[in-house]
Amino acid sequence: MVPSTRNWVIFALLTGALQVLADAPAAAQGTIRRHLVYFRDKAGTPYSVAQPQAFLSARAIARRTKQGIAVLPRDLPVNPAYVAQIQGLTGSPRVVYTSRWFNAAVVSCDSATLARITALPVVRNAATLNRSQQVMKATPAPVQVSPAAARGTLATRAQYGPAYRQDVQIGATAMHDAGFRGDGMHIAVFDAGFPGVNQIPALQPVYQENRLAATRNFVDDNKSVYLRNSHGTNCLSAIAGNQAGFYIGTAPKATFHLCITEDINSEHPIEEANWLAAAEYADSAGVDVISSSLGYTTFDAPSTSYTYADMNGRTAISTRAATFAARVGMVVVSAAGNEGVNPWHYISAPADADSIISVAAVDSFGIRASFSSYGPSADGRIKPTLAAMGLAAAVLAPNGAAFRGNGTSYACPVLAGMVAGFWQANPTLTAQQVIAALRSTASLAANPNNSLGYGIPNFVTAYNALHPTAPLSATGQRGAPDALALFPNPTGDGALTLVLPEALRDQPLRLRVLDARGAVVAQQQLGATSASEVAVQLGRLAKGAYTCEVSAGATRRTVKFVQQ
Repeated sequence: MVPSTRNWVIFALLTGALQVLADAPAAAQGTIRRHLVYFRDKAGTPYSVAQPQAFLSARAIARRTKQGIAVLPRDLPVNPAYVAQIQGLTGSPRVVYTSRWFNAAVVSCDSATLARITALPVVRNAATLNRSQQVMKATPAPVQVSPAAARGTLATRAQYGPAYRQDVQIGATAMHDAGFRGDGMHIAVFDAGFPGVNQIPALQPVYQENRLAATRNFVDDNKSVYLRNSHGTNCLSAIAGNQAGFYIGTAPKATFHLCITEDINSEHPIEEANWLAAAEYADSAGVDVISSSLGYTTFDAPSTSYTYADMNGRTAISTRAATFAARVGMVVVSAAGNEGVNPWHYISAPADADSIISVAAVDSFGIRASFSSYGPSADGRIKPTLAAMGLAAAVLAPNGAAFRGNGTSYACPVLAGMVAGFWQANPTLTAQQVIAALRSTASLAANPNNSLGYGIPNFVTAYNALHPTAPLSATGQRGAPDALALFPNPTGDGALTLVLPEALRDQPLRLRVLDARGAVVAQQQLGATSASEVAVQLGRLAKGAYTCEVSAGATRRTVKFVQQ
């Protein structure tokens, strides 16, 4: 069988597991492999949840604090004394990287050394991650989709070029017009390589404006990313492209972390371990959104492949890693897979993870692409989550040329950029509230299915649902400038951000909350402020519809909201 992610990459280019690891046979003695070594505990660790700055960046801590996410023991690094015990063994074992969330280490060594490692009292067990050592192949040249396959995706807005249709379909052009282009948002792109990214004209603003935060190559264990396979270049361009009159992506002002986790020359669980390491890096660096156009179903022998039953949200290493990433406050956006017309048929890991966005592919008319993988997850959850343009999507090649390609691989970054801009526009939302807002306002929200999930989201529709009294027009222009607005709406814990019209600024304010009967259920005084937004904490309200009234002297404004 053709390895799943390698097939995805080739598919995209040509057209435009810890559970299974357990008790795997050791590699032949003398051959250096990579193994995942699990420790028994974190006893005696010098790290503490009370001092997260020792292992998390200030940005990572701020992301968690903003969302009310506590630092837990699972976030602590592995005990360095345990790592030292491995490194002190004969056979020269090399600890490639460690996993906080799995309390494990990826170790490079031969089977004799692995036996000594597993005999250590601090080690619970180990599994071999890779089975072959292959020479890296040259990057294949991308093949363009014929113009006939574009089906109406010719640009109708000169500045966006061929990216216009995929951008406008999800409201990204209106998002840009409203001033949200991903500024200040950090996006990590996990892929197979980024050749040409540092030379493509449409991507030069990333460098000119110092918006490349980091590069990490987890395959070769270094920081070189402008090599290997161009699939990552294609995917990044759908987000970061920023050359007016030629090509504009969905979050052209975001800050990027480029991570190589995928080796398309073979397919083994080491790549999922790389995904885990990249996700933990993204967490520690304070990344907001992960865009991953990778998927795992089938491995090269003798590694054991998955079955559909394993797509249950708790088996594959990449799936479990994606779930952890969601739990610490990142929005994970994952391609659903290109197996719709293949025997596998269903989504791939990590698209089966809970609490993430799994992306299906549609054409420019919103019609599902035949190759797009189906749900549900094996445990019955709606999958995919959302959809974006992945049939005849426009991306950039390493030489800077634009071409059209097919794949949920391309739908994923197109949507990931909009997610970043939407979160920028609604900064008080948590990661899960961002997902909920997009899902509840998408085209199939009233009747989701297992081919397109909740459908195609739209920035304007989702934004206006949160800001009903200060909506955006279809072109992103703000409406009702003298109206009071609040978000999030619906709200869940009584915490609100009020958007004050000019008539209510620079003077003391009185706030009252009235229930559906008109009874006052909460009230407070607010100090004078010249700010357009002010945060208020109302306390826990019963579920229902409310009116928020803010007054200053004779000036009064009201806005309705729903408490969930």
